[in-house]
Amino acid sequence: MARRTPQRPLRLAFIGTGLVAGLQIDSLKRVPEIEVTALCDIDPQALARTAEKTGLPASACFADYKKMLRHAEYDAVSVCTPNGAHLACTVAALKAGAHVLVEKPMALNAGECRKMMAAAEEAGRKLVVGFQFRYDPKTQYLRRQVEEGVLGDIVFGRVQALRRRGIPNWGVFGRKDLQGGGPLIDIGVHILEMAHYTMGSPRPVAASGLASTYLGNRKEATRTVCKWPGWDYKTYTVEDLAVGHVRFENGAVIHLEACFAGHFEKDVWDFQLMGTRGGCRWDGAQVFTDRNGYQVDETPGYLPDMDMFTTGFSAKLAQFADHCLNDAPAMVPAEHGLMVQQMLDGVYRSAERGGKEVAIR
Repeated sequence: MARRTPQRPLRLAFIGTGLVAGLQIDSLKRVPEIEVTALCDIDPQALARTAEKTGLPASACFADYKKMLRHAEYDAVSVCTPNGAHLACTVAALKAGAHVLVEKPMALNAGECRKMMAAAEEAGRKLVVGFQFRYDPKTQYLRRQVEEGVLGDIVFGRVQALRRRGIPNWGVFGRKDLQGGGPLIDIGVHILEMAHYTMGSPRPVAASGLASTYLGNRKEATRTVCKWPGWDYKTYTVEDLAVGHVRFENGAVIHLEACFAGHFEKDVWDFQLMGTRGGCRWDGAQVFTDRNGYQVDETPGYLPDMDMFTTGFSAKLAQFADHCLNDAPAMVPAEHGLMVQQMLDGVYRSAERGGKEVAIR
């Protein structure tokens, strides 16, 4: 997409300076449209590390985000906190007059999303959700196929974010009170939003699901030979596996699977869609259809390679800057974040009711 050069960079402040903020800041080397002007974190060590990386003086570093919002210079704020703090930080930044990029998922639940959206509307500020996988060339290629009618009407999707043994041993990913859930809200949200966007973002109307915890809260499981051993099993209150079924107002359905710790052959990070005229798979950017009386598989001859944690972050930050500075349309409007959150809420709420289908609200 074309990038317009603004008269001056977007002044961006960060609330939260952990891993995700670090990835964003590293990616800004490729985004001259943005200048980092302030940092905030309750962890003094994380704040000091990030301050050293950015070269910001102590006067631009804060332990209290409310104080930062009163005294720092900024046009926009990137909220990179644990999920449970998204609402308060986002609303405060919007009320202070900042545009906001909030990392995924948008919030702990759809009710919080609506409060954030109401605050943005009242303040007349822009609110964008940090779904970087939407910018992947494979996602964009498949979205174009749907827009051009190659797949016909989408009737079914399968979403999979599966780790054989990939429970994070850092951060607070095992704490439901701070994150809202486990693999569904952490990694499943990425594949779900890509599939939903590729389908054309239909409105969800109902969901059902199940969630199971069988490894993460067991001490002996932490000794398993895996890439991230030794997580805190004592504070692990999220699911290991979530499966769900979402229905949309246009009649389409999505089946989704998200797992931190499962007994299967290998990790999977993929979605598939089936339509009345064709189907597709994200991994490999494949399209399956009928042509001239034959079943054919189509793959683009070339797509740019995009690493989601470098160029992916650069793309979403550049687009956020274009949206704020030049009023370009948002690639990930808050309304899309709300619908994804509604689907997550529905699956979790159904799981609490033994798998009974619930209405999306």
